[in-house]
Amino acid sequence: MSNTSAPAQENATYTPTPEGPVKTLLILGASGDLTGRLLLPGLARLVTRGRADGLKLIGAGSDSWTTENWQKRLSESFSAAREKADDDGERALQQICEHSEYHAIDVTAEGKLAELLNSLPGPVAIYFALPPAISQTACEQLRPEDVPAGTRLVMEKPFGSGEESARSLNQTLKALVPEDHIHRVDHFLGKATVFNILGLRFANRMLEPVWSNQHIEKVEIFFDEKLTVEGRSRYYDKAGALRDMIQSHLLQIMALMAINGPATIHERDLRDHVGSTLRAASIGPDFAQCTRRARYTAGTIGDRDVPNYVDEEGIDPENMTETLAEVEVSINNERWAGVPFILRSGKAVGRKRKEAVVTFKPVNHLPTGFTGADVPTRLRIGFGPDTLQLEMDVNGPGNIFSLDRAVLSAELNASDLLPYGEVLDGVLSGDPLLSVRDDIAEDCWRIVEPVLEAWARNEVPLEEYEAGSSGPSGWVTSQEDVPLES
Repeated sequence: MSNTSAPAQENATYTPTPEGPVKTLLILGASGDLTGRLLLPGLARLVTRGRADGLKLIGAGSDSWTTENWQKRLSESFSAAREKADDDGERALQQICEHSEYHAIDVTAEGKLAELLNSLPGPVAIYFALPPAISQTACEQLRPEDVPAGTRLVMEKPFGSGEESARSLNQTLKALVPEDHIHRVDHFLGKATVFNILGLRFANRMLEPVWSNQHIEKVEIFFDEKLTVEGRSRYYDKAGALRDMIQSHLLQIMALMAINGPATIHERDLRDHVGSTLRAASIGPDFAQCTRRARYTAGTIGDRDVPNYVDEEGIDPENMTETLAEVEVSINNERWAGVPFILRSGKAVGRKRKEAVVTFKPVNHLPTGFTGADVPTRLRIGFGPDTLQLEMDVNGPGNIFSLDRAVLSAELNASDLLPYGEVLDGVLSGDPLLSVRDDIAEDCWRIVEPVLEAWARNEVPLEEYEAGSSGPSGWVTSQEDVPLES
């Protein structure tokens, strides 16, 4: 019997816990760049759409700001949303701003965070917009009895510095609140991106039956950008491209591309399938063959002169930090055995590229008589803006038996929220669907740690590429045969 009906809406809707939605959002690190540049604009978009009614916003940090300083930051960060808001939205933003407070505290001092937390209307979501080490220390200062029922802990990546430290951090967090009250933030998992991938795969008969090693040759996921370290050298020089992008964002996208079909889009079903896929994933063991790393030298990107990476302010050349990384991941299950998943991310690359490319195997038999192009069918899924391209061979003009390339293009539906708005929406409603679960965070480190150790032993050479180029010569990927965004 054919079943073409959509799953019932309730299957995809998370039922909040009995404590109800969040009443207070407490941002630690309120004076930091993350808060001003990403969190507050994301929150403002939520507020203007009526999805944060009655929310109290509290800022806190070690800087000796006053509430007036904090409210000025809110006004500046809310300005873009205010310009596009209707009268109700503008009033809601104004109300949030006027009733918001700032508290100057040292969250790593014993008892201080607990005292502030217990003075706020609950349930409270604590957003740790802080360096990871400080976030962990702050959590270690809390005791279970200090944390009221319904409290949510929101953590920014990286989640630890390796598998062992991630496990230690998870134990600390779960001693305070249940796992489904912990939101590990990966803003790449904005709902539009997630559901565009899932809808494309599972709602289309022409794709799902061929979505396996029987028909797919390889899957590539790219995140190349023109940006350099852009003032983040203190963090980036210790992280590098593999830790910063591949260990978190790109492995998550890979898992969504590769999962088996869940019964529902409920958080447990979906995250169970993501976890199962990542448990089957590994890199190696010949790291010189399946991984590559490089660092940019001086060059030009557009009309901007870019200095050598090692000459950027705050960079220690002895760290041997890569700014371009590529790894080949194997997913060792029945669906994907033998299909390489190639994940690549780089900075100071001449043309930015944010997409997944699925390359299909050639047809089993092409009748004699066809001439011209005979290249693989490819499906390209672009991230931000979300786009879709299907590249196929068709009969060309003139000689009808001469093959020509045709590209079918579409724009995928975008969310009306910013990525951090999507994140905050889940936090405030109590839905952990777009959060990274504890076992998944640990498995992402398990996958890349052997590579990091091999690179530390210099088993894989650190190559160089000129800023503004596509990477080191000899790094051949399918990007060379497609026009990229300039």
